Amino acid sequence: MTRSHGEATYFTVHRLRPHMSRSSEARVEPFPRVLTTDRLRLVAADTASVDPFELYEHCREGAPGIERVTRYLTWEPYGTVNEAFEFLDACESDFESGEAAHYAVFVGCEPEAGEFAGMAGLGVEWDRRLGTLGTWFREPFWGRGYSGERARALMRVAFDRLGLEAVAVTCHAENEKSRRAIRKYVDAAGGREEGLLRNHTRYPDGVADSYRFSVTREEWAANLGPGSGVTSSDTDGADGEG
Repeated sequence: MTRSHGEATYFTVHRLRPHMSRSSEARVEPFPRVLTTDRLRLVAADTASVDPFELYEHCREGAPGIERVTRYLTWEPYGTVNEAFEFLDACESDFESGEAAHYAVFVGCEPEAGEFAGMAGLGVEWDRRLGTLGTWFREPFWGRGYSGERARALMRVAFDRLGLEAVAVTCHAENEKSRRAIRKYVDAAGGREEGLLRNHTRYPDGVADSYRFSVTREEWAANLGPGSGVTSSDTDGADGEG
């Protein structure tokens, strides 16, 4: 059976105070609002950038493929449209707090340019200088290599913009397709699979083991960072996850 290719951790939203400029008291945003890759456009998710009713149609109970999409994710299909509104409000709050960026992922090339493909995120533990990746894609967009393309864009933000020391990602221990896909883009960045974390992640049907991967700043710089001689298109390909 074909199963979801999503990464396990789509991090918890936080509501903390915004970062403020000392000089102007204007809010300074650590994360970019828009990221563009060869084939994707990532836009900070809120009710202005994402239609809550459209999001609900893709994520609701009974939506095409939704059971396969959420099979290994930490959230369940939406029961009401209000859940889409609440999620987008939480995304905006998280972005403003500087604790995480949740992006709506849109196809950036024809013939599907502008079509909503899924969600991607980068959570930050500032005291540990650690970033955490999370993503899910709608089923029609699996197998295109979008997940790796999205991961490289977010790692670039984590290391080159935010100055983090490491980026980590986990997946459900039974989600072999996601594990292979993550291993591919982590290997390309010089990172590693660290091993199995027992009873690590809570899912709707209980707690499960997870595989954890990580990339350090030094590994990124040597393999995909500025001066590495590698562009995003050099490592692109169908990774089996997105």
